[in-house]
Amino acid sequence: MKDWLRFSVAFWHTFRGTGADPFGVPTKLWPWEDGTNSLAMAKRRMRANFEFIDKLGVDRWCFHDRDIAPDGKILPETNANLDEIVALAKELQGTKIRPLWGTAQLFMHPRYMHGAATSPEVGVYAYAAAQVKKAIEVTHYLGGENFVFWGGREGYQTLLNTDMKRELDHMATFLKAAVDWKKKIGFNGTLLIEPKPQEPTKHQYDWDAATTISFLQKYGLQDEFKLNIECNHATLSGHSCHHELETARINGLLGNIDANTGDPQIGWDTDQFLTDIGEATLVMLSVVRNGGLAPGGFNFDAKLRRESTDVEDLFLGHISGMDTLARGLRNVAKLIEDGSLDELVKKRYQSFDTELGALIEAGNADFETLETKAMEWGEPTVPSGKQELAEIIFQSAL
Repeated sequence: MKDWLRFSVAFWHTFRGTGADPFGVPTKLWPWEDGTNSLAMAKRRMRANFEFIDKLGVDRWCFHDRDIAPDGKILPETNANLDEIVALAKELQGTKIRPLWGTAQLFMHPRYMHGAATSPEVGVYAYAAAQVKKAIEVTHYLGGENFVFWGGREGYQTLLNTDMKRELDHMATFLKAAVDWKKKIGFNGTLLIEPKPQEPTKHQYDWDAATTISFLQKYGLQDEFKLNIECNHATLSGHSCHHELETARINGLLGNIDANTGDPQIGWDTDQFLTDIGEATLVMLSVVRNGGLAPGGFNFDAKLRRESTDVEDLFLGHISGMDTLARGLRNVAKLIEDGSLDELVKKRYQSFDTELGALIEAGNADFETLETKAMEWGEPTVPSGKQELAEIIFQSAL
């Protein structure tokens, strides 16, 4: 089960989450916090991170560069701060713990208000490149297995002032440079792109899995990247998490999962821990069909509710997510062992397991051949889809 469920703690939600929202100030001040963003505080936070990981019993973590180390006044000072914290992290993680992935935070600082790789200002583009270069380096140094790109501001607020083609071209060039740098330094981890439709931008260029895959294919990057699918982002784009996972999987690009969920009655990213057994079972169905996620895994991109203020709640949230996915995996094992659902799907397409079906699927049936068969057979008999039976079979495994 551990091989299937490669769990990871998200540093930003777990150790930088304050409970603040647009309508209220922070509600959480953890015992290790002193209210500053100093280098000394960053070190205490990092020690708390590894104590938490140890107590939780997982062996992976994820981070944004600017979450673990404070900005300096200039880029060299910022890099020096990051180096100091990363050296401590390397010492604390020892031989058993490693990052599932690292990433560069390219959305919070005012310089990125128009985007990073899609900014209309070349100086911002260059700064973002320098930041990603460094973030890939430290992820590699820490033994990270993947590196993620989430373009929170890679999009637009209005098309009236936007050259969309130029911005997309710039983003592709940026990602190609990241591939080149990864290879140059010998980083063998997987590069991941995390789709999201909007928030904070009105429209984000990697809207959903299908859009992102199309982008990768257009620019010849489909062999260099995979997707990091977040369940809450899936629902924001109008899809189920299962849909996004399957879209990535059937294209050979499912690389990692941000394991969370959203509130179906709320139209923004709530980043809640996944506790729905049915949804977890569908998630794990895609994972098993994919043959697992390694070197990817499950990152708990989930935060405590604003009103949950006890340290114990950090453990309870993660435990609930871990247990839910574990139960989902067991349910998938039941479905596979039973075989009824697979048989139902196979039977639904059995008419293609024929001579004509084989010709069609091989791309060797032209319209003239198909017309001849249609004339010969007459009106086809269309069988029931058996959706209700499929739902009964699925529910029986929960």
